[in-house]
Amino acid sequence: MHRTGGRRSTTIYHVAEAAGVAPSTVSRAFSRPGRVNAETAERIRTIAAELGYRANPQARALSTTRTMMLAVVLADVTNPGFFDLVRGAGSAAREAGYTMMLAESQESPEREREILEAMSASADGIVLAGARMSDAGIRQIAKVTPIVLVNRDVTGVPSVVVDLARGARSSAEYLHGLGHTEVTYLSGPEASWPDGMRWQALREAGAQLGMRVRRSGPYRPTVAGGVRAGVNWWEASRAGTASSAVVAYNDLLAIGFIRAVSKSGGRIPDDVSVVGFDNTTSAELITPELTTVAAPLHEVGVTAATNVIALARGATATRSEPVVVPTRLVQRDSCAAPRP
Repeated sequence: MHRTGGRRSTTIYHVAEAAGVAPSTVSRAFSRPGRVNAETAERIRTIAAELGYRANPQARALSTTRTMMLAVVLADVTNPGFFDLVRGAGSAAREAGYTMMLAESQESPEREREILEAMSASADGIVLAGARMSDAGIRQIAKVTPIVLVNRDVTGVPSVVVDLARGARSSAEYLHGLGHTEVTYLSGPEASWPDGMRWQALREAGAQLGMRVRRSGPYRPTVAGGVRAGVNWWEASRAGTASSAVVAYNDLLAIGFIRAVSKSGGRIPDDVSVVGFDNTTSAELITPELTTVAAPLHEVGVTAATNVIALARGATATRSEPVVVPTRLVQRDSCAAPRP
């Protein structure tokens, strides 16, 4: 009845589902059995044995022993937008006497869950940046191990977010001030919370400013994804239907877009103005230098790590709203007034 039927591995979440209890109850049944009803604990152990689950003797989950390890889980470790965030989290971890572990989900919600389940057994707390899992899945794991989200708002889970809406609005206002009457948003992953926030803010700003706002994508948040977006824009330009400005999901996508348009014979910003997000070091290495929305990601990393360490030490979250840090538009050479 309770067998997994070929699952690669069995976790406390599978046991909890089969037993009809919370994952934290399964964890306590093995690490602190005195705090679980004897009948419930016995049922959990029986089901765990049927499923082939074996408690990790080194697991931290809800025990009194701390590992002094902090996990930072990223959607894509190669994305330079995460560099400052990781350094900020690392500095906060060192200050608190913690060692930081780093892992990436490769934009996969399934891989993300596997990582979080593994980290729950070895880390006192987790900073999760660029989450792709469902809200329910994140809340489930947060019941077992303290989690602080970065750029994701999930009810009941502490989070730190940059002011994405303000960043998107400032981009639209800047382009409108230059004379652009329409803009295309080069969207990122569909499961990305920041992507939805930017798109919503751009639409609202466009309505207020009298600008037409389109959406193109989704594209992978990489240079290769930007190249595909650039090819699509160039084809639309040849047909006379392309917008005179684009706002990209992140800097990597914007850089790929610039490369593709330039290679096709287009000119930036004469033919199309480009705005990115994140203000990575790459933004100043591309020609022309990229106008982009900047956020204090080092501060974000410090704040997220400090808060999750406090939770791991027994603190209680005192606010239901995310901690919001400001953004600013960095104006460089990739934007100009549209040609007549």
